[in-house]
Amino acid sequence: MIGFINAFAEMFSFENVKWDDVFTATYETLYMTVISTVFTFVFGLILGIILFLSSRSENVASTPLYGVTAFLVNLFRAIPFIILIILLIPFTKVVMGTIMGSQGALPALIIGASPFYARLVEIGLKEIDKGVIEAAESMGAGTWTIIRKVLLPESLPALISGITVTAIMLVGSTAIAGVIGAGGLGNLAYMVGFTRNQSDVTLVATVVILVIVFIIQVIGDLTAKAVDKR
Repeated sequence: MIGFINAFAEMFSFENVKWDDVFTATYETLYMTVISTVFTFVFGLILGIILFLSSRSENVASTPLYGVTAFLVNLFRAIPFIILIILLIPFTKVVMGTIMGSQGALPALIIGASPFYARLVEIGLKEIDKGVIEAAESMGAGTWTIIRKVLLPESLPALISGITVTAIMLVGSTAIAGVIGAGGLGNLAYMVGFTRNQSDVTLVATVVILVIVFIIQVIGDLTAKAVDKR
């Protein structure tokens, strides 16, 4: 019992916490999260639109296009993130010039999250009233016009909610990446907090991650509510 109390007291003593390191780690986590979220939004949106359009099109080429896209999306969604980082090491080294630090984690973060968001985009697009799409088509609207004038505006709340969920997932992924040298709060919690048995450092890193997640969720919810015209 005394040992538990001592451990608990040490956790909240913060005597091992170097706040400069915490600020640096927080910046690295935010950097990885923001950059990967932006690229994930772009790539995931493109993939999701391709999945949606090819699934409902009667064009002969649409079926194989949907099959290939769906296969790739499902494939990369199924690979555990820690394994994906390792598999992408050669690709990351060529594209980023390094496999270490925040830069080295970006390709795996983006490639890992984009298929996940693509499925959320597809689900959001499928919730649009078919009559709205058919009305646009009956008036002669082309594919690009339908995407700009119908699909994106009508599904915007769902798209924002989806990227919010994805961004929160990416925060967790940055923590995993940090364990193998990508920096950030995950690296701080493991390399300093865990390996050196400094529970107060782990606690601080965890709390900061929770705050980041909370802020992302609040911003996402407020934005989705603001653009929802229903």
